[in-house]
Amino acid sequence: MQSVRKRLNTDSGAIKQNSNPSGLKEHVPQKKRQHFHLDLWFCLTLQNWILDFGRPIVMILLPLEWFPLNKPSAGDYFHMAYNVITPFLMLKLIERSRSAFPRSVVYLCIITFVMGASIHLVGDSINHRLILSGYQLHLSVRENPIIKDLKPASLIDSFELLYYYDEKLGHLMWYIPFFFILFIYFTGCFTEAEQRKQIPTSGWLLLGPSALYYWYLVTEGQITELFLLTFLAMVAMVIYQHCKGLSPDSNGQFLFCSFIATAFLVAVWVVYLWNDPVLRNKYPGILYVPEPWSFYTLHVKDKL
Repeated sequence: MQSVRKRLNTDSGAIKQNSNPSGLKEHVPQKKRQHFHLDLWFCLTLQNWILDFGRPIVMILLPLEWFPLNKPSAGDYFHMAYNVITPFLMLKLIERSRSAFPRSVVYLCIITFVMGASIHLVGDSINHRLILSGYQLHLSVRENPIIKDLKPASLIDSFELLYYYDEKLGHLMWYIPFFFILFIYFTGCFTEAEQRKQIPTSGWLLLGPSALYYWYLVTEGQITELFLLTFLAMVAMVIYQHCKGLSPDSNGQFLFCSFIATAFLVAVWVVYLWNDPVLRNKYPGILYVPEPWSFYTLHVKDKL
């Protein structure tokens, strides 16, 4: 009996040592966490391209009879799936980080992300129906022909409120947590220089599509300032960790290189449209970064 009792006590002590009820991380060996997270990066890139970038495209391509204007469109269902899958993947990304982060901070970011993306879902759904009715994205709300003649005139204020929820508040609540999660994950991607692993071939193949999506996110979401702040914070983190003899692992290199390529693509986009008078009028200010869909309604839509 004493030997049985000893064995039970030993087993329960081992269970207590291995349990971590307050942590976010999965019980994965340290060596595994250092591997390139091909599954997560691939899923993130694929669902970003299909469910976010592909969302307005599928709304344009599918016949209007399939999705009446008073019902959710195919793009709305894509957006709903995005609002569920993306926060799940970001939680899994944080779980694989070598650094432990306060659960309350991570959960608050994810909750805010879902709320902002849901606000954008409603605003973007109505905005697409306005486009089908003749709304022109390269013009402001009050300058649009289908809006400025509305009676009573107070209806225009309602559409400006809708624009604010869609393009301002929704984007901020969506993208600030998104980039914050990526940054805090990046802070846990540093290791000793001699243990550093290079990006595998699969990572280099994913880097182009990943950077191109981030370009779309920055330009269409009008979050250039937020992206630049995150990118500069990542540069500062690399310099700080380098002084301590640490360098980004393969996952950190992938994320950092994606942001470098994104900054280059945004710069090329701005230079290409630098002298466009119509877009210049809609996007005044120091940081001139036109939206791709405004470029589409201005220069491409009528030619198709």
